[in-house]
Amino acid sequence: MDHKRDEENGLDGNYNSEVETEHMKKMEKENQEEKEEEEEEEEMSVERIFEGKEVPSWREQLTVRAFVVSFVLSVLFTFIVMKLNLTTGIIPSLNVSAGLLGFFFVSVWTKFLDKSGLLKQPFTRQENTVIQTCVVASSGIAFSGGFGSYLFGMSQAIAKQSENAGGNEEYKNPAVAWMIGFLFVVSFLGLFSVVPLRKIMIVDFKLTYPSGTATAHLINSFHTPQGAKLAKKQVRVLGKYFSFSFLWGFFQWFFAAGDNCGFAGFPTFGLKAYKYKFFFDFSATYVGVGMICPHIVNISLLVGGILSWGVMWPLIETRKGDWYPADLPSSNIRGLQGYKIFIAIATILGDGLYNFFKVLGQTLLGLFYQLQYKNMSGVPPIEDRSSPRSSSTSYNDTRRTQVFLKDQIPTSFAIGGYIAIAAISMATLPHIFPQLKWYYILVIYLVAPTMAFCNAYGCGLTDWSLASTYGKLAIFSIGAWAGAAHGGVIAGLAACGVMMNIVSTASDLMQDFKTGYLTLASPRSMFVSQFIGTAMGCVISPCVFWLFYKAFDDLGQSGSEYPAPYALVYHNMAVLGVEGISNLPKNCFTLCCVFFGAAILVNLVRDAVGRKRAQFIPIPMAMAIPFYLGPYFAIDMCVGSLILFIWQRINKAKAEAFGPAVASGLICGEGIWTLPGSILALAGIKQPICMKFLSRATNARVDKFLGA
Repeated sequence: MDHKRDEENGLDGNYNSEVETEHMKKMEKENQEEKEEEEEEEEMSVERIFEGKEVPSWREQLTVRAFVVSFVLSVLFTFIVMKLNLTTGIIPSLNVSAGLLGFFFVSVWTKFLDKSGLLKQPFTRQENTVIQTCVVASSGIAFSGGFGSYLFGMSQAIAKQSENAGGNEEYKNPAVAWMIGFLFVVSFLGLFSVVPLRKIMIVDFKLTYPSGTATAHLINSFHTPQGAKLAKKQVRVLGKYFSFSFLWGFFQWFFAAGDNCGFAGFPTFGLKAYKYKFFFDFSATYVGVGMICPHIVNISLLVGGILSWGVMWPLIETRKGDWYPADLPSSNIRGLQGYKIFIAIATILGDGLYNFFKVLGQTLLGLFYQLQYKNMSGVPPIEDRSSPRSSSTSYNDTRRTQVFLKDQIPTSFAIGGYIAIAAISMATLPHIFPQLKWYYILVIYLVAPTMAFCNAYGCGLTDWSLASTYGKLAIFSIGAWAGAAHGGVIAGLAACGVMMNIVSTASDLMQDFKTGYLTLASPRSMFVSQFIGTAMGCVISPCVFWLFYKAFDDLGQSGSEYPAPYALVYHNMAVLGVEGISNLPKNCFTLCCVFFGAAILVNLVRDAVGRKRAQFIPIPMAMAIPFYLGPYFAIDMCVGSLILFIWQRINKAKAEAFGPAVASGLICGEGIWTLPGSILALAGIKQPICMKFLSRATNARVDKFLGA
């Protein structure tokens, strides 16, 4: 020990040269650190990269080619969202795919015109933002339009499953004309409700809007030389897996000539497990969805499937004849089906209400601090002036704010538009839904701007849009107000559509304003793009849904290819709001209360343990989805999650760069196969082969019968 200390303290004739060497090394290190800081600062100053490029006017950002590409992509994405809506109801974010494909199509377009000498306007990030906004707005109508929930929940096919289509004719079957009219009347109000708040939300409060911010960073990167090179590679990967997924869907079609035929009926874990929906159904779509969704979502789905179909439903089946009549068909809600649906509803409501009050609390607290801080100081609290990045961040903010405030949308225009559409809606909606009186609509429109603001603000803080929760509140309040004698079920479901469309489009528009703010796209071009995209969606979505509705006779039926699970859930919510708990089977209400409380408790625990540990605790909302459908799609999604997890372990950088492209290709390919599949079904062309799996005993009986 002493010997070592002496060596460390020993000095010799080389002392001065060593000091000089140390000093030189220190200077070099400081210079390197300064250089790295400058590089980091330059990297952070995105707007300095684009400083030499002129920002086109808001009219120049709205090009014909942008809307042609948007229309094509809108049809593609509407088919994908509609298929997901009508199968499991889980819809991942497709913003990355929309931005990537928009970039690819217009890049090819401009490259071709440039070679022919006909290119008049180069492709800019602002135009890319317009395309992404238009596509997401259009395909978003496939979700907020309620084709897999409240709108289809009004139909006779769904009402019959609830035994609610009695003498009072409590149903309204889909038709293209009234669906398009309904969507045109209710889908634009949300756009006008939050336009006056855009400066407060984006510039003053500096809300994050994580999805909008991520999309903006993606679009900004595409328009740098390095980003464009990566984008082209990502598009190639997307195209490769798109082709594979499309051809796989086409191949599977040949073997699905009847119920439970084909690869979707493959008893992966045995016939007993297959009976309880434990199997891998070879769906490229849900493998892709699993690669996009966080790991905890996929695990939560699987845990929910195991808890319900592996434990609860087999146990409740043993109480047949005691808890519910033994002779009831499997689809009757007064039997086992009732437990599946209402326990799922209770869990969804528990999770939804918890998050509603949580986000509402964060909204009110955030508003309080924002307003209090604004009175004390004009400097936003998120900006750290001592940071070496402050100068570049300040330049970015100054440049972006200058452009964002340049093209104002008059407040009088927004208020006038809201009042005009509200008046039209109050006059027309009662003709579409006689049960929905004009004064119900008036009350909704009086409270809707506040709800839209809360949802848009909460989405800016947490990236959660609680549109479906606001819709459920409308179901219960308007349904109970109307009452069973005056068509409360249809009134509640229609009110859900009105409220859900307003708050959903409000948060979507504010996300787009954030994307536009970060890419220097004009607020006017964002508003016009969202408006045109919404108008496209109001026509495309009903037409795509009508194709499914006519092509598949068993649409919405339990156990079919397209069971539309949320349609039955929403219908039964409306029944519950109007008639109370009288329809529930024995002990179902007790179990509902237990799961409602458990959903709140699990969320409390998730928030209490912190984000790092919360990733190991299942999400109640995700757990509830397989209660009705079964765990088969959760197995598909977990396979996708496992593929991504292994890929990240092998090469994290490559997985992060190309994982979303692979997932998007898998989703888009099989999703777009539904178009030719539907056309073949409409033309009466049936699959030629039924691939089915039988037990040994059943097979012996079949052979004996055929031999006889």
